[in-house]
Amino acid sequence: MMLSRRSFLVSGTTAAVGLAFTPGCDSCQSSSTQEVVGYTSVDQIVSGAIFRAFEAETGLRVRAVYDTEETKSTGVLNRIIAEAQNPQADVFWSGDPVRPFQLVRRGLVEPYVSPQAVGLPASARAADGTWTGFAARARVLLVNRARVPAADMPRSIRDLVNPRWRGQVAIANPLFGTTTMQVAALFVVWGEERTRAFLRDLRANGVRIASSNGEVKRLVVSGEVAFGFTDTDDAHEALQEGAHVEVVYPDQDEVGTLIIPTSVVLLRRAPRPDAGRRLIDYLLSAAVERQMAESAAHMPLRAGVGTPANVRSAAGLRAMVVDYARVSEQIEAQQGWLREWVGL
Repeated sequence: MMLSRRSFLVSGTTAAVGLAFTPGCDSCQSSSTQEVVGYTSVDQIVSGAIFRAFEAETGLRVRAVYDTEETKSTGVLNRIIAEAQNPQADVFWSGDPVRPFQLVRRGLVEPYVSPQAVGLPASARAADGTWTGFAARARVLLVNRARVPAADMPRSIRDLVNPRWRGQVAIANPLFGTTTMQVAALFVVWGEERTRAFLRDLRANGVRIASSNGEVKRLVVSGEVAFGFTDTDDAHEALQEGAHVEVVYPDQDEVGTLIIPTSVVLLRRAPRPDAGRRLIDYLLSAAVERQMAESAAHMPLRAGVGTPANVRSAAGLRAMVVDYARVSEQIEAQQGWLREWVGL
C-alpha cells in the first residue's frame, strides 16, 4: 500500500529544521564527483527507490535528505534557504511545482534545460529552465457510491456548495498541503472576490474540514460524508482497498482539473553541478514517470507512458490553466484571510 503524503505549508522562514538523512549521510558535504546530493519533499518510500535505481544505472551515489513528518514538507526548502551562502545540495526534487518558486525568487536556482524535458508539456516546465515538472497528481472528487446515486454524481468544485449536499462534503484544511494549492489556484483563476465568496458559501453549507487528504479519504470511504476533495494517489489507495467509491476529475467542461506535478531544480552554486544535471536527466525520463505511476499512482505528463489500472495519464485530461508562480504568490498572500476562514 502506498503511504499517504504529508501536508505542507509554504514558508519563507530560514530557521533550522530537523531532517531525515539516508543511512551513513553524516554531513552531505563531500565534493566527490562520484556522488550527488539531493534534497526532496517526495515521500522517501517513493523517492528512495528511484534514487537507488539511479545509483544502479550510473554508479553515482545519491546522498538524500528527506523531509520528516514533523517538518511537514517545508524542512528541505528552509534548509536550502538557510544554506544559501554555503550550498550543500545539488538538486531539489519537490512534491509540487510551487515550492521551487520560493527558491527562484531568492536567486537560489541555476537554470538547466534538460534534454529529457522535450517530451513534457510546455505548461509543466519553465522556458528558462529554472524548474521542470513531471509525474503529477490531480485534485479529484472522491465519491461514496452508496451515498450518491449515479444520477446525482458531482462533476464540479461548485457542487461542494450545492444545498443538496449540505453537511455531507469534506476538504482538507486549506492552510496545509495540496488543498492550499487548490485554493490559491482558484484565487488566480477566479479572482479574489469570487473565490472568497465561494469559500464563505462552503462554510455556510457545512463543509467538514479534515486534518489531511488521507482523512478526507477515510471520511468518504466510511460513508461519514458523501464526497470530498483529495489527491489522485489517495483516491487510488481507496480503490486498491476495494472501497465502494468513484473518482471524478472535476470541471472537465469548464475550468479544468488542477494538476500538481512534482518538480526538480538544479541549485545555484551546487557543489556537484554535473552530477546534479545527470540526476535531473534521470528523474525526467519516461522510465521514472512509469515507475512513479506504478509505485505512487502519479500521472505521467508525457504521452505514451504505460500506467496500471485506475491510474490515468494526464494526456487527454482538461487541465486547469494556471501560472504556478502566481499560485505560489497567492499561497502567501491569502494565508491571513484563510486562517480567519478556518477559525484560527
